[in-house]
Amino acid sequence: MAHSELLAAVRRPLSPDSQIEVQASRGEYELVQEILEKEDAKYPRLQYDGRRKVAIIVAAPSPLHGQMVGDLMININDAVKSVHGLDANIKCRLSCSSEMSNTTYIGDSSTTRNWVGALRYRSSEGYILMVAVEVGMPQNYDSLRAAISYSVCDLHCCVGITMCIDEGHRGPRAQIQYYSTAQERDTAMQQAERQLRTELRNNRYGPLVLNGFTWYGMVKRVVVETFRQEEEDALSPGTLLDPTQSFAIVEEGRFVGSDVPSNLAELKLEDCIPTHILSGSMIAATPLNFFSQEWFEESFGLSMLETALERIKNKSEVRKA
Repeated sequence: MAHSELLAAVRRPLSPDSQIEVQASRGEYELVQEILEKEDAKYPRLQYDGRRKVAIIVAAPSPLHGQMVGDLMININDAVKSVHGLDANIKCRLSCSSEMSNTTYIGDSSTTRNWVGALRYRSSEGYILMVAVEVGMPQNYDSLRAAISYSVCDLHCCVGITMCIDEGHRGPRAQIQYYSTAQERDTAMQQAERQLRTELRNNRYGPLVLNGFTWYGMVKRVVVETFRQEEEDALSPGTLLDPTQSFAIVEEGRFVGSDVPSNLAELKLEDCIPTHILSGSMIAATPLNFFSQEWFEESFGLSMLETALERIKNKSEVRKA
């Protein structure tokens, strides 16, 4: 069958946060997508880049990646709601959404991508995409950049924000730990959580080590970037954007983002509310101050802990009778 190579790739085990690309036609993509829909499996997700003729297989996000997307969107939404002078009816029209599929057509090609997270404004004519958020790994940076460029250039959101997280090498992996009963396993997980919380207090950005194994590696680097399609550029759909702002947040296990502007030197109220709503308003250029060290370190640390615990759970089984 023509789609067998793509289907075989979809069936391979994928580590959380990873993605792979397979050369495929749009027809092959649609056949495999139909199979996945019938199976009603949430992951892996399948996307398609019509310009490069590749299918993109996306694994489930880790707790760290998933939570950082959610927290970024919530923080931006809260920053909008804190703007004085903005009508309450306007504030309530902004909402967060995630993992929504979008297809665009250009000539004889079509592209289907899921944004990871987004802020949308509800108007009388439908939802308007305002800000898109993507979180990924440096190994997938080209794909991360292509995904956010798609949201900006093809879906016409005002600003795209990416967070690229580089986890250090974890070394040897643990074998599966077997337990006699579910209670024994649950007790071991509770002990593991207490020990890893102590590790986190001592090593805010890892490594998180337990019983001689590293369950989350030291964070080598975290970079946050913004992407925008300036009006004067008139960029066409399919353009691969360069970041307008780029900030290192973590370097070699240390927070280095003390000088990062709390709106990333980029985000303003007018990026989250449609232009015609704020036309002539003095508050349109109000900076949205959503980023802070306190928020980042707390959210990142707790999510890193959850990811480590999830990895331990995946290596813990109750022995069958």
